[in-house]
Amino acid sequence: MTEPWRAISVVDADGHITESTEQLRPYFEGRQGERGHWAGRRSYYPEDGWDRSLGGRLGSNVNDAKTWLGIMDEGGLDTTVLYPTAGLGIGWVREPDFAVALCRAYNNFLHQEFLAVSPRLKGVALLPFQDVPEAVKELRRAVTDLGMVGAFAPAVGLRLPLGHSEFHPIYAEAERLGSMVASHATVRGPHFFGADGFDKFVEVHTLSHPVAQMIQLTGMIFEGVPEKYPRLRIGFMEGGCSWLPFWMDRMDEEWAKRGAVEAPLCRKKPSEYLRSGQLYFAAEGDEKSVPEVVRRLGDDIIFYATDVPHWDNDYPENLREMATRDDLGAETRKKILSDNARRLYGRA
Repeated sequence: MTEPWRAISVVDADGHITESTEQLRPYFEGRQGERGHWAGRRSYYPEDGWDRSLGGRLGSNVNDAKTWLGIMDEGGLDTTVLYPTAGLGIGWVREPDFAVALCRAYNNFLHQEFLAVSPRLKGVALLPFQDVPEAVKELRRAVTDLGMVGAFAPAVGLRLPLGHSEFHPIYAEAERLGSMVASHATVRGPHFFGADGFDKFVEVHTLSHPVAQMIQLTGMIFEGVPEKYPRLRIGFMEGGCSWLPFWMDRMDEEWAKRGAVEAPLCRKKPSEYLRSGQLYFAAEGDEKSVPEVVRRLGDDIIFYATDVPHWDNDYPENLREMATRDDLGAETRKKILSDNARRLYGRA
């Protein structure tokens, strides 16, 4: 019997490449790539030492297009939007010139080895937020020359929150290009999301993604990003969506008391921006509170993602779970599995 979701053109809004230093090195311009030569092992990104795979028992590596296409066919995915793995730590690269070179190398690698292989594989560009003018230039190149469908914004690692005015030229260019921006977290730097008192990965990872997304959403809304750039679409990846009703109410309360003085660029209730269709959020297949999120915010802003091949992904089971949920209507399931991600990315 054919799975019912195969009649839907399912979009995986957040898949990953496990790119290696060795794969990226040939794509550097000049001699910047030699920074990865130390003992033949040095990563281009700061490493954190966590045993994510529990000694190799969880997750896998996917670093070529053929393997990704096979994974897509196995579960019935029409399109996958690819994000990096090591590159999730781009915010921790402190040398601006190297961040620029590294982003260009990664984007060239992604285009050549994945996007050029199949139109079913889409890509989100790494940007060097450490050098905003260069980030604007790289965003323009990635979208217009390389066909990227979005830009990666590190939710952890940068010294400033993503809503800070220093980064607004990036959002202005993304809006002009019709490109989305994706806020994506990592467990690197647990002090950024209040987890630096823990010594176990299970504790740190539990906090990392949703708390980092709360932080970045708060800054973006109160610093006026959706107000100033009303056509900009922003995705919040891998943090689930169940926290949204609580956080929305909290932001509304704070804004009502202090917004006029301390958040003058936030001209409407935060909840109005959340319902505007500009901000999108991941939903897990087994996330029990999704119906409440739909009730409070509607069904146009949440999307499905596999998170393949990371250690905690449940694909294809999470696709089966989302597609067969009996607490969501058929039209809502279709929006989550396909329509909303296509609107978020614009070109997916």
